[in-house]
Amino acid sequence: MTTAEPAAGAKEFDLGRLLAERGAERYELHARHLNHQLPRMLHTIGFDKVYERAEGAHFWDADGNDYLDMLAGFGVMGLGRHHPVVRKALHDVLDASLADLTRFDCQPLPGLLAEKLLTHSPHLDRVFFGNSGTEAVETALKFARYVTGRPRVLYCAHAFHGLTTGALSVNGESGFRDGFAPLLPDTAVPLGDLDALAREVKKDDVAALIVEPIQGKGVHEAPPGYLRAAQELLHQHKALLIADEVQTGLGRTGDFYAYQHEDGVEPDLVCVAKALSGGYVPVGATLGRDWIFKKVYSSIDRVLVHSASFGSNAQAMAAGLAVLSVMDDERIVARARATGELLKSRLVALVDKYELLSDVRGRGLMIGIEFGKPKSLGLRSRWTMLQAARKGLFAQMVVAPLLQRHRILTQVSGDHVEVIKLIPPLVIGERDVDRFVDAFTDVMDDAHSGSGLLWDFGKTLVKQAVANR
Repeated sequence: MTTAEPAAGAKEFDLGRLLAERGAERYELHARHLNHQLPRMLHTIGFDKVYERAEGAHFWDADGNDYLDMLAGFGVMGLGRHHPVVRKALHDVLDASLADLTRFDCQPLPGLLAEKLLTHSPHLDRVFFGNSGTEAVETALKFARYVTGRPRVLYCAHAFHGLTTGALSVNGESGFRDGFAPLLPDTAVPLGDLDALAREVKKDDVAALIVEPIQGKGVHEAPPGYLRAAQELLHQHKALLIADEVQTGLGRTGDFYAYQHEDGVEPDLVCVAKALSGGYVPVGATLGRDWIFKKVYSSIDRVLVHSASFGSNAQAMAAGLAVLSVMDDERIVARARATGELLKSRLVALVDKYELLSDVRGRGLMIGIEFGKPKSLGLRSRWTMLQAARKGLFAQMVVAPLLQRHRILTQVSGDHVEVIKLIPPLVIGERDVDRFVDAFTDVMDDAHSGSGLLWDFGKTLVKQAVANR
């Protein structure tokens, strides 16, 4: 009997049959065995769809209806779903039957992926591969604290760096932190405030500042010159700069990394994940300077002082190599820049047309659409009603009809903010831009009519918000 053959009398596992028999139970299964609030939330906002298949930037339901994805799995699907090059790489690596994760050898794929990744990061020298963005952040925090011998890490207000305990310590949203203390020693500083940063680093107990060059929550970009000045200030006080590029990296903002928009910025540690996976196999990477890695792994005795059981696994490495190959071959970074500029310009042109639309900002295909208090009396009274119930409800009012009427998936960029964040797959094109802008214009027209289904849905959200208090 070969290893590929089932044991005598064993029942053959059939995934397709299992999904055919039990797939319709998806929401019930989640409610019973997983996070029971997820299906409840999806039912409330009308997002309880049943998607049957996906390709690129699109989903299809059982009736063959096409949905445009402007969320990309929170940025994971940089190349869209099921890119053929990534699929083939995964088939190839499975068929190769590699001796993976022996723990006591050096396989070629991790070295090849590190080499390729570092070609886009010319001032960095080494890579640690983990399994997620939050693990990449955890690695950076550990390395920074060890090599500086200092306990405290600075982060920016409203930041999001993950939800494991170390990453949670530098999370700028109290809703995530509440109830999980004690956390690591940390201090929040406002994004862009160099005076606040200077006050903290002068205390000489700061290991590092971790910063998203463009914050995911609200889509707020670091002011021009801030990252370079912060880097100089940190280095003067023997502290490190950590760039969290988990969402902004790999072309999202129109450069390979978002910090590259500013000349002279060379972070000591860089965290990436999400899009590196190709949407298939979880992977995270922490890139750093040679001296940092050599100080952490300072002797043979410390060879496993930081590791991950599934880090550098062959499937993740193959997916990452395929992703970077596609990015080069299909000029993904340049495409993201051009498509992002087109989408942003089309949306900016609507700001003067709609009084509920206050700002459009971002870079590349990371765009924030912010709503604000209108001037006209009728709209202002409805806006005030929503704000009194819960901030962020108007943005949710826009998200819902984009899905229900126009089959476009988006989401609010964070809790208690009136901002929709667009982070579509980087492979979207002009037709997708036209589709989104036309749909968004239709929803805005409805919102400014002062009546109709949009505001009826708003009343439903208000009732739900009041009931949850």
